[in-house]
Amino acid sequence: MSNLDRQAAVSVCGGRGFVVAEPVRELLSPRRVQLGESTEVRRLLPNLGRRMIGAWAFVDHYGPDDIADEPGMQVPPHPHMGLQTVSWLHEGEVLHRDSVGSLQTVRPRELALMTSGRAISHSEESPRPHARFLHGAQLWVALPDAHRQVAPHFEHHADLPVVTAPGVTATVILGTLDGATSPGTTYTPIVGADLALTGGTEARLPLDPDFEYAVLAMSGEAHIDGVPVTAGSMLYLGCGRTELPLRADSDAGLMLLGGEPFEEEIVMFWNWIGRSQEDIAQAREDWMTGTRFGEVKGYDGPPLPAPELPATRLKSRGRVR
Repeated sequence: MSNLDRQAAVSVCGGRGFVVAEPVRELLSPRRVQLGESTEVRRLLPNLGRRMIGAWAFVDHYGPDDIADEPGMQVPPHPHMGLQTVSWLHEGEVLHRDSVGSLQTVRPRELALMTSGRAISHSEESPRPHARFLHGAQLWVALPDAHRQVAPHFEHHADLPVVTAPGVTATVILGTLDGATSPGTTYTPIVGADLALTGGTEARLPLDPDFEYAVLAMSGEAHIDGVPVTAGSMLYLGCGRTELPLRADSDAGLMLLGGEPFEEEIVMFWNWIGRSQEDIAQAREDWMTGTRFGEVKGYDGPPLPAPELPATRLKSRGRVR
């Protein structure tokens, strides 16, 4: 999914200096952003108070939207570099096309994982006909410098590992949770999991104390380490946790996001992640001149133009251990 904000801002993210090295409870509120003509999303990362969670660098939550009489999601071809996109649905379907020839309908609780590497473009749209409701999340994972130039590719995994406990069903989207490992390709220590809680549940989820974590509420309301978190908001949890107390008085859907703190600082502009002004400027030129990012075939409409770069110079202050 694209960042369609025509007033795209530069984000300098990552680096160990931004990491809270102990457990915290920091509630993040979303910013509402219009995506295309008919979809509004709640943007939770980057956030005014929090830029990354491990390698997770971008989180949009949308729906549930009644699109029975609407076109639904309609995101024209647009470019990506330096990142992976993770598409995750609770309701509806999304048709994915990309410049490496992928054509895939993604359905609820199936992993659509696109690794942009050096350059890729794609489109996303609600099929015709489509289900009445659309509800999901779109996330980006920053690629570490050593893997930023990998060949672009797309993965679709309909069969993901599931971990269960009384009142909790956890589908492992990326990485490993409680011994279960997703088939999705990762390039940095990371975890993503979909948590379905039934009403009346009290449970403790095992965590890695070396990871930083956050929980996104997809639906319902749950108490995360004692903090009530409602749909469309996210609770940042910091590091140093070995377990996470969960409680739901009624059914709730959550996403657990975590990973080893990302040690590199990055520059994120529009739909690109780079390390410098030159990275971003070259990506924009290549996209606008029709080189490098390939062509998305089969989409009925023109590609998205890139926004203008800001007048101030983009800076990346790289920081490694």
